[in-house]
Amino acid sequence: MEERIQKLLSAAGVTSRRGAEELIKAGRVRVNGNTARLGDTADRREDVIEVDGVPLPKEAPKRYLLLNKPRGFVTTLSDEQGRRTVAELVLGCGARVYPVGRLDLNSEGLLLMTNDGELANRLTHPRHEIPKTYLVYVSGYHPGADELLRRPIVLDGRPIRPPKVKLLKNRDGVAALEIVIHEGRNRQVRRMCEAAALTVTRLRRVAEGPLRLGDLPVGSWRELTEDEVEALRAL
Repeated sequence: MEERIQKLLSAAGVTSRRGAEELIKAGRVRVNGNTARLGDTADRREDVIEVDGVPLPKEAPKRYLLLNKPRGFVTTLSDEQGRRTVAELVLGCGARVYPVGRLDLNSEGLLLMTNDGELANRLTHPRHEIPKTYLVYVSGYHPGADELLRRPIVLDGRPIRPPKVKLLKNRDGVAALEIVIHEGRNRQVRRMCEAAALTVTRLRRVAEGPLRLGDLPVGSWRELTEDEVEALRAL
C-alpha cells in the first residue's frame, strides 16, 4: 500500500513526520534512485527508500514497550487540544508505536505500546477480557462500599463483569483499594466508584494480563522481555 514518504519514515522511527519533511526538502531521501519530493508516495514493501544512501528496511521490526504513564498525558499520538501525549514519552524508542487500550488524562501507570497491529487488535478485542489491576485511592469511603463496587452495574448499555475488590487501607474515609476488572470500558473504574459514592483522588494501573509495572519510574519505558511477549500472544 502506498503512503506518503514522510509517514513511512516516521513509522520506521527515522524521525518525526515534520523531521521527515525536512529531510525530503533537503534532498536526502531517494525512492528507487530518484530524489523524493514532498507529496510523493511509496510502498515500503515494493520500493527502495533511502535516507542519506541507507535503505529503509522493508518491514519495521516489531517493538513492544511498557510505559509508566504519568498524569497529564493523553493516550494518543496527537491531540487537537494541544495536550501532551504519550507519544512524546517514547520518542527515543526508534519506532512509531501505538498505545494498546487507554488511560485517561488523570490516570497513570502501565500502558502497553507497540507497532504490532495484529497483537494489539487481539488484546483489545472484547472477547479476551484481559484482567487489569488498579490501585485506586478514594475519599468518602464508607461501610459497604466494597459490595457496591462488586455489583454488576450497567455501563454503556451493557452489564460489566463483577470486579474483584480488596480494601488495602482506610483511615477516616480516605482509602486505598485494589480493583481488578476484565473489560476496558471508557473510564470504567472511575464510573464504578462514582456509582458507589466514592471520589477517586488517584488511579494507577499496576498490572495487565501477564505484565507488571513493578518499580519502573514514572514517565519511563522499557522493552518487554521475550517471555512477556510470548505470554501476551498466548492470551
